[in-house]
Amino acid sequence: MGVRNLLNENINNYLTQQAKLDTLRFITCGSVDDGKSTLIGRILFESKMIFEDQIISLKKESKKSGTQNGDFDFALLVDGLAAEREQGITIDVAYRFFTTERRKFIVADTPGHEQYTRNMVTGASNAEVAIILVDARKGVLNQTRRHSIICSTLGIKKVVLAINKMDLVDYSEDIYSKIETEYRKFSQELEFDMITAIPISALSGDNIIDQSTHTHWYKGSTLINYLESIDTRKSLINYPFRLPIQWVNRPNHKFRGFSGTIASGEIKIGQKVKILPSGEEANLKDIILFKDALLKAETGQAVTVTLDREIDASRGDVIVNKEDAPEISDQFEIKIIWMDKNPGYSGRSYLMKLGSSIVNTQITKIRHKIDINNFKKLSTNKLELNDLGIVTIKTDHQVTFEKYKDCPVMGSLILIDRLTNQTVAAGMINFMLRRAKNIHKYKLDINKFDRQSLNGHQSKVLWFTGLSGSGKSTIANALEKELYSRGIRTYVLDGDNIRHGLNKDLGFSDADRIENIRRVSEVAKLMVDAGIFVITAFISPFIAERKMARNMFDNEEFIEVFIDTPIEIAEQRDPKGLYKKARLGKLPNFTGIDSPYEPPESPEILINNTDSQSVEDVVKELVLKIGI
Repeated sequence: MGVRNLLNENINNYLTQQAKLDTLRFITCGSVDDGKSTLIGRILFESKMIFEDQIISLKKESKKSGTQNGDFDFALLVDGLAAEREQGITIDVAYRFFTTERRKFIVADTPGHEQYTRNMVTGASNAEVAIILVDARKGVLNQTRRHSIICSTLGIKKVVLAINKMDLVDYSEDIYSKIETEYRKFSQELEFDMITAIPISALSGDNIIDQSTHTHWYKGSTLINYLESIDTRKSLINYPFRLPIQWVNRPNHKFRGFSGTIASGEIKIGQKVKILPSGEEANLKDIILFKDALLKAETGQAVTVTLDREIDASRGDVIVNKEDAPEISDQFEIKIIWMDKNPGYSGRSYLMKLGSSIVNTQITKIRHKIDINNFKKLSTNKLELNDLGIVTIKTDHQVTFEKYKDCPVMGSLILIDRLTNQTVAAGMINFMLRRAKNIHKYKLDINKFDRQSLNGHQSKVLWFTGLSGSGKSTIANALEKELYSRGIRTYVLDGDNIRHGLNKDLGFSDADRIENIRRVSEVAKLMVDAGIFVITAFISPFIAERKMARNMFDNEEFIEVFIDTPIEIAEQRDPKGLYKKARLGKLPNFTGIDSPYEPPESPEILINNTDSQSVEDVVKELVLKIGI
């Protein structure tokens, strides 16, 4: 029993000691084959975080990979994906955990290849320190700059410039100094508080754990000593209380709690709080952590709280200090990192996830993108994969936020493609737009339903889409005549007519087509609000924009009509001679020839026989299906 008690006591002492250690999250990044995985493998090996059987397996695998002189290929400890081993690059974000006597660590080994920059963004989002590796033989590369800019953008303030593979340049002080000077000059415009350069060899272990005898000219700290001693990011505990509601916990009619992870600050029983964006106020009644009732809770704890009165709050709302509440807005300037192979355009709509809230949002303007080589601001109308830029966005209703630099959890967001549900971009809020504070919706006494009653019919938008020459304008014109004869107040928004006035400043690039449909949708919305039956005749080639238009209207107000005329027939008609010009290369970006048309997946009305059916018959079919 004495031995068992002693063993238990030792275990308890160890666990108590470990619990007292703080945790540092850091990221390794750099260009392909700079040695990131090898460095992490070396650290794990030196910190005794791998088992004997792993060492034996590592020896065997290292021989197979051709490692010389009995050295280990430490990257094999980290590069878990088969594709990574075959290509010799890191693709996924690999998280590893290790502990020294002074600190616990979580390290993210992120991809170096430009194709996987979006994975690197994931790894950097929660890191406090960035280790940016540079191959001493190659120096500072484009991907080194790109990763540095991303780290700065994501709020990382401390950087280790790990100049690796010094053994392959004979531990040259001159090479080390030139790389350090070049990097410091490049990073002057970045928002780093501290840059610490360390000459290392991840493979040989120089300046990783112990001071290297090969770099007698280097008097600084080893990498591990630096990581053990560096101050971590200031805690958000002293920041005002913020609790994004992730779930309304209501197991029965007697209990109603709000669950979520505290983003910043601390809270106590009885504290006065406010629910945003509604502005409702209450006092905190209970704080529950699983089955335990707490007197207070702080940043990082996942809790359920109850209030002293019934308040209508739901997922996406935020519980905050009553006396120190954040702002709410629906228009922002953000830094953005584009992470999708399909470009992002001004005017295109997405879903935005900010904290626990998901709202409709639209990129209203791309101010510029950043040239990673010289920090120049480049004018552009689209963002492509891995682009870094500054854009403005607007949401369909107000959301609670903080500037990213003040509270990352409340200031970081992602944009999601409506159709694929894939994340297309990561963003960080710089500030709300001033005009958002000065614009308020004025409530009119006469509303849409009053106008519909006066007109004697409902207002809707009949959205015609199809290729050029499919018959949209002809059918729209004939349909309006029929509706007019029945006393229906109508208006046709025709593609060519609109481009003579409202949209005469737009061309036919993808970006211009998107803006064209955005403006038309806004006009159609105003007309529907005025009680008018609107008919639009636009190619509107992209599903995303047609869905954006649909989302602007109430249920059953938007009717999509697909005039499904094959391109062969449309080209035979060619009433304006546009297909002929496009075939001759005189009309670039022409839909169906060198610009795509995305047909509707499930339109309310499908017209697919315009080559064999008269216009009068098509109109009769439309009137019947519309139900007028």
